[in-house]
Amino acid sequence: MKTFYIRRGRLFKLISWLLLASFLIFLGYMARKYDYRPTLAPIYQGSSDKRQIALTVNVYWGEEYLPQMLKIMDENNVKATFFIGGQWAEKYPQLLKKISEAGHEIGSHGYSHPHPDQLSKSGNMREIMRSEKIIMRITGQKPKLFAPPYGERGETVLAAAEELGYQCILWSIDTIDWQHPPPEMIVKRVTKKVHNGAIILMHPTAPSIKALPEILKVLKNNGYQFVTVSQLINETEQNSTGNIEAKKKELIHKC
Repeated sequence: MKTFYIRRGRLFKLISWLLLASFLIFLGYMARKYDYRPTLAPIYQGSSDKRQIALTVNVYWGEEYLPQMLKIMDENNVKATFFIGGQWAEKYPQLLKKISEAGHEIGSHGYSHPHPDQLSKSGNMREIMRSEKIIMRITGQKPKLFAPPYGERGETVLAAAEELGYQCILWSIDTIDWQHPPPEMIVKRVTKKVHNGAIILMHPTAPSIKALPEILKVLKNNGYQFVTVSQLINETEQNSTGNIEAKKKELIHKC
């Protein structure tokens, strides 16, 4: 009988420990789930109040076309936002330095170009932080904007970027130039969809180089001003604040 009670006591302890472990795992899961919920949505475009456009270039390959792209932008007095892959930057530090010294904005495109939605929050944070260290070492500046590879924007991606002080940037016009369409197709895709506050996505490709001068010419002739993504965001925030203040004054006047 004594042995029976000892065994029963051990079984009770084992069950208690299993229940406690299950409860702790559940709490951990709920904590992670809650932690994954970001508060900042990705930005697709700027304000519709001004004829401004931000040109973005995702760089993880195409280094042979970047010097010509920079030359065209310089000749047209255009500053763009380049989202740099950390692994690429390790291979071509001088080219990244040249982009930065030309006055273009530098953002992060992660380190190894994985599918971010397939990574955990910590996995996405490692990608961003690793890229950040490389970009800072080469340019001396910490990027504040993050363009997730493949445009993936799940909760783990957005939460990781937000916790590290980044804003996720996507686009409203995609040139799809990575498919290497004819240059005139790239021009058409941009000029037909152009709008105030557009964020245009490009890559360093041969057709993009041929299409870029015409894109800049047409859009400038239509009164559009090219700005960096940060400038576009700042204008949007200022306009939002201005609209709120104007509404307050209107309400006060009516009262």
